[in-house]
Formats: sequence, C-alpha cells, structure tokens
Amino acid sequence: MAEVEGNKNLGETSIGMQPNLAGLLCYFLGFITGLVFYLVEKKNHFVRFHAMQSMVVFGGLFVINLVLLIVPILGVLVSTLLSLLSIVLWVLLMVKAYQGEYFKLPIAGDIAEKNS
Repeated sequence: MAEVEGNKNLGETSIGMQPNLAGLLCYFLGFITGLVFYLVEKKNHFVRFHAMQSMVVFGGLFVINLVLLIVPILGVLVSTLLSLLSIVLWVLLMVKAYQGEYFKLPIAGDIAEKNS
C-alpha cells in the first residue's frame, strides 16, 4: 500500500513498512541504520535516498569527530560543538523524513540523490 502524505505519493517499500516511517528510521542510529535500510530496501527511492544521506552525513560526522578527538584541547572543544550540532541535525532529518520530505542537505544530499 502506498503512503500518501498530503499530495505526495511516496510509493511502496519492499520491506512492507510505510515509507515515511522507514525514512525516519534511516536516521535513528545514524549511519548504522542508514546502511541497514540501504541494503534491505531495494525499490523505494525515498527510503534509499534517506538511507544514503544518513550514511554520508553521520558517517562523515563520526569520522570527523574521531579525528578531532586526537587534537588536544581545541579538538575536544570543536568535537563537543559538532556533537551538539549533530543532535540538532539528527532530529531535523528524522522529522523531515517522517513528514515525507526529500530534505536534501548540501553535498550529502547530492551524493544521496546520485546513489539512491
């Protein structure tokens, strides 16, 4: 059954879940759930887009945080600020996905669009 949000038809998923809920869950555990949904969902572009964007954004932030933690004092401070920003971004992306929106971030959204 296709999920219709407003005038948006998000299509059907191959996993039997509503696309907007699957899109939200792509972000739930960051790049980990993004990877799971990207590998499991084969036909729904909306879910695959959010899964790929989750992998790119939160995988990138994870790597950046690891590198920053090597730098004494300044790295830890910047890493803390980046972590706070990540939480805000995480909530925003989950809300937008649940609302049925293709909320495309710069760079990461382009990568996700090409690979979804």
